[in-house]
Amino acid sequence: MRHAIRTFFLIITLLAVANTPAFAHTGEGLTGGFVSGLTHPIFGWDHVVAMVAVGLWGAVLGRPAIWILPIVFPLVMAFGAALGVAGIPVPFIEAGIALSGVVLGLLIVFFVKTPMVIAAVLVGLFAIFHGHAHGTELPEAANPIAYAIGFVIATGLLHLFGILFGTLMASEAGKWAVRAGGAVIALVGAAFLVGIA
Repeated sequence: MRHAIRTFFLIITLLAVANTPAFAHTGEGLTGGFVSGLTHPIFGWDHVVAMVAVGLWGAVLGRPAIWILPIVFPLVMAFGAALGVAGIPVPFIEAGIALSGVVLGLLIVFFVKTPMVIAAVLVGLFAIFHGHAHGTELPEAANPIAYAIGFVIATGLLHLFGILFGTLMASEAGKWAVRAGGAVIALVGAAFLVGIA
C-alpha cells in the first residue's frame, strides 16, 4: 500500500511539473469524446483536489459517509451539468470551484465531523459548481455523451483515490498524512481562489 501511494504521488508530481495549472472549465481543447472527458478533470487541478477531497473527507467521517458522499457528488454534478448544457446561469462558478478545495481541505485538516445530511448538502453544493463548469463545455465536445461518461468515470476514480488515501487513518502517522493531504488541498484551492480574484 505504501509503495502504491508513493507511486501515485510521483505520478501526480510529474503531471504537475509537465502540465501548467488549468481551470477545467476553460473549454480549451474539447474536440473529442470519452478520452477528453476522462482526462479533462484530471488536468484541471481545481477539480482534482475537490474530487479527491470528497473521498478523503468521507473517509474521515467514516461509514456511511465514505460511500454516500462519493455517490452524492456525481449525481448532483450531473444536475449541475444539465444546468450548464441548458445555459442556465449559476453565479460564482470559478469561486465555488476554488472554495470547494479550500473548505473541504480544511474540513479534512481539522477532522471536522458533521451530521451526514450537512455533509451531503455541502458536497452537493460544490458538485453543482463543478458540474455546471463541465456542462457548459459539453455541447462543444465532438461526442457529448461519451465526454460526459468520461468525466463521470474520472470523478469516481478521483473519489476512490481519496477513499484509499483515507485508509491511512488506521495509524497515528497516517492521520498526520491525511491532515497534510487536506492542507495541500486547501492550499491548491486557495491558489485558484487568489488567481480568479
